[in-house]
Amino acid sequence: MTDQVHRRGGPADKAAAAAASEEVDEARARKRRARRARRLAARKADSMPVVAATGPRQVRVVDAELREPAPKGGLREVFSQPYLLRLIVRRELAQMYSASLLGLLWSYVQPAMRFAVYYVVMGFILRLHRDFPHFAIHLFTGMVVVHYFSETWNGGTRSIWQNRALVKKMRLPREVFPVASMVVAGYHTLPQMLVLVLACLVAGWHVTWTSVAALLLGLAILTSFAGALALFFSALNVFYRDFQNIVGTILQFMHFMVPMIYPFERIYAAHASHPVLYQIYVANPVAQAVMLFQRFFWYPVVEDKGRVEQAFPPDQWVRGLITLGICLVLLYLAQRFFTRAEGKFPERL
Repeated sequence: MTDQVHRRGGPADKAAAAAASEEVDEARARKRRARRARRLAARKADSMPVVAATGPRQVRVVDAELREPAPKGGLREVFSQPYLLRLIVRRELAQMYSASLLGLLWSYVQPAMRFAVYYVVMGFILRLHRDFPHFAIHLFTGMVVVHYFSETWNGGTRSIWQNRALVKKMRLPREVFPVASMVVAGYHTLPQMLVLVLACLVAGWHVTWTSVAALLLGLAILTSFAGALALFFSALNVFYRDFQNIVGTILQFMHFMVPMIYPFERIYAAHASHPVLYQIYVANPVAQAVMLFQRFFWYPVVEDKGRVEQAFPPDQWVRGLITLGICLVLLYLAQRFFTRAEGKFPERL
């Protein structure tokens, strides 16, 4: 009998009693929560009475054409929505100068330092400015053109990848990002252009119709060629990020591939002995743009003060018009390639 009592009051019975007590407490808690929920539902029903809907039930039928997730208008659609282009440009400028003390002044500081280095090294150390009138204007004109081209090509190549959040979420013409890079590059180049104009005015600059035609032709070549490269490489960079490094490497040598830190007459002097290299050199659209800009800024200053023997190619105008036609074809082909590739952007980003 005593053994049975001890067995009933053992550890197993205590554990069972504790479990039963917990079940009772849990059941009471559920009842309290249910009562609280019923009271809350009654108060909400009193404060917001349900009104029965009357009348026939309306059925919404959408009869509209399905639209592409990304517009296919290309560059034409970009320029037909200038407000969107302005928003993207302001966004890029805000990101660029968000934590900068100097802001736009960097557009003066960096070119000024580069100009000082080139002018001292090429002018005073290598003495390329000897018997070369207004070497500083000649140098700075080339730097302005190369700076715009470099920033457009480099920024355009990275534009789609840097704005991948907008590309994946918003319906907008994706060409707006390379075009915005061109506008931002122009925004940074404009202060340098103003400094160049002031320097030319001090040196006795005058404008002729020939020089204005050269400026317009050079600007058309520069913008069309830079825009074509920005569109083409921005699409390639989505699939292979190596292209942004390739572009950066090529641009490091761009200052030596145009007649900027040396006169063109040195290149022309070698055209008889190296005709193939000469043709390759003058076929460079950036080199042609530099020489056309120099015809507008630098040549009117020096044509009456010790003219250079061969400042430009003898067939500059014919070659420039042919180059402009080729650049426009490249821009069209780059647009076609971009349109075909942009359908795969979201999955690759």
